[in-house]
Amino acid sequence: MNEAKLMATEQWPYEVNYGKENEISADVLVLGGGVAGCHAAISAAKTGAKVAIVDKGPVIRSGSGGAGVDHWHCALKNPCCTITMDDMLDFFKAHPGNFTSEYGNGITFTILCQESYEALLDMEGMGIKFRDEEDEFVGADFRDDKTKIMFAYDYESKITIRVRQGAVIKPALHKELKRLGVAIYDRIMVTSLLTKGGIQGERVIGATGLNTRTGEFYIFKAKASILAMAQPKGIWVFSTELIGSNMSHDDPNCVGDGHAMAWHAGAAFTNMEGSMPSSGTFRYPAYGTGNSGNTWYACTIVDANGKEVPWVDKDGRVLKSVSERYRPAKGQKFHIHNPPPGTPPEYAGPLLIPDLPERIKKGEFVQPFYADLPSMPEHERRAIFGLMVGNEGKTRIPIYEVYTQAGFDPDKDLLQSNVLPPDRCGTGSPWNSIGPPQWRETMFVSGGGVVFDWDLRTTLEGLYAAGNQLACGGNHAGAACTGRYAGRKASEYALEVEEQVIERTQVDREKDRIYAPVKRKNGIGWKEFQAGICRIMQDYCGEYKDAETLQMGMKWLNSIRESEGEKVIAKNPHDLVRTLECYTRLTVGKMIINASLARKASHRSLDFKRLDYPETNPPEWEKFLTIRTDKGECKVGELPYNYWLLPPYAPTYKENYEKHCGL
Repeated sequence: MNEAKLMATEQWPYEVNYGKENEISADVLVLGGGVAGCHAAISAAKTGAKVAIVDKGPVIRSGSGGAGVDHWHCALKNPCCTITMDDMLDFFKAHPGNFTSEYGNGITFTILCQESYEALLDMEGMGIKFRDEEDEFVGADFRDDKTKIMFAYDYESKITIRVRQGAVIKPALHKELKRLGVAIYDRIMVTSLLTKGGIQGERVIGATGLNTRTGEFYIFKAKASILAMAQPKGIWVFSTELIGSNMSHDDPNCVGDGHAMAWHAGAAFTNMEGSMPSSGTFRYPAYGTGNSGNTWYACTIVDANGKEVPWVDKDGRVLKSVSERYRPAKGQKFHIHNPPPGTPPEYAGPLLIPDLPERIKKGEFVQPFYADLPSMPEHERRAIFGLMVGNEGKTRIPIYEVYTQAGFDPDKDLLQSNVLPPDRCGTGSPWNSIGPPQWRETMFVSGGGVVFDWDLRTTLEGLYAAGNQLACGGNHAGAACTGRYAGRKASEYALEVEEQVIERTQVDREKDRIYAPVKRKNGIGWKEFQAGICRIMQDYCGEYKDAETLQMGMKWLNSIRESEGEKVIAKNPHDLVRTLECYTRLTVGKMIINASLARKASHRSLDFKRLDYPETNPPEWEKFLTIRTDKGECKVGELPYNYWLLPPYAPTYKENYEKHCGL
């Protein structure tokens, strides 16, 4: 079979050239063109490095932040902020053992606090407006009249900034990439990392890729590479027939390709055992129902009879005004809005009454509930449905524009929240519907990822990481900060080393692997294969785990790869990409099971529950577990929770940052 001339067997709008090779060289290769990847490429290019960026989608809109952002977190250096880095470190130290969120790793947390506002100013320099330059919100509690900066969530400490043009951040980044001469490769699925001598565990010297439209093969050579391909999604639940996405808030291209390829190259990972409940593909569109959390914080909520649900502070004191919901309680320097479980009480922000489920059962409140925007002060109303809903990821068109065109008027109308049984409401923001226990997903924003050091270098030489490719990578601002940081460090390394020769046998093995599905004449489709993988994860790695069940799950994943996995056919490049994504998810599933077997204790922040080890957070298990593969065998290791302050590193955050930041 002549691969270069092999054409798709189904009608396809592009010429197909399976096997045709394209070779690209760069000093710094950025894998993933989302927020972290774009900032990394821009940062590296500013040092004079020759940079290439590759993404499975179009970089102008790709990634989980591709559809927007409504707030910029931890902007400590803005001129209005009353909180210092030491204050934030006090908060960070107050809850050790929170292995997820942007507060889970001292390195990413420090980078976020040190560079968040500078990263936002970078965006302003690219044309993104975040200030109230048109004076639309003069007189609002959240606006500073001198700087015209608008703040969210905590109006006293002024840590978080609203982003007025967050919906168009990615086009601005794309324009800057082009201005700096970064080579942009759209619609290329990166399939593997290339290593020195083709040996697992050696220096990373490039990558391979597949054009999602033509099927052509790409060989990228680089002195340094940056992984910025976000978190795996669709591991437990997946459906293209419902919302067309594996998770409604994320880019559907985020399936874990970066995790799988780094795993096969020999990189170490941590926190892969962590997961969280999921509503699967049956949830409402993100931010499409009125609620009290995040983008809608702190909206007034009323029940079916118009009775207002009270807000309370950390001490349970009922807050009588809307203004109080956005301010610290007595004795607090600042608060964390919609605080996640485990947040120390001294930092917990206002919430809806925590006993709401019990009050529903007693009949004190009647479902359904509604977001009551009309009763709020005008500035707050317009800030929620306009500044926030309208700029957050995936809200500009499907929520703000569609709802407005359909006649929704925030000055007059209430917006219904999810209807949930009382025992599923929970506390805080009780509006995120949850599916059955076997439906899981990787931790939102900051789940498992590669192990890294103060240079954001992985355990493989030549390979750096940013954003949610990192364990505890953080939110949009965190992705921007770690991206710009990793870009500097990768460029610094690349400009000191020589380009290596690609090992041809490694390339040929990868070509054989990725093109195998197009050579088969009969078999099953990728959707059937994916359904089988998800069912295995649901049945054998659900909410509650034990060694025997996890081992059975590993057995079935190996079995499905050896049987159904060898029968999947691809009739065009689209099918081929989806099939390769199935192999990625299968690899990630095995990583999760390996990590789950390794942690022999339950853990609160990881939402990790072992039936055979029911004790939660025993002191001896307050550590990061690491996994890596070595010639097909999973090697388990561990890192102290505060490894970032132990030798060979300095004993303080400031010393480490100043030594490594590259500024």
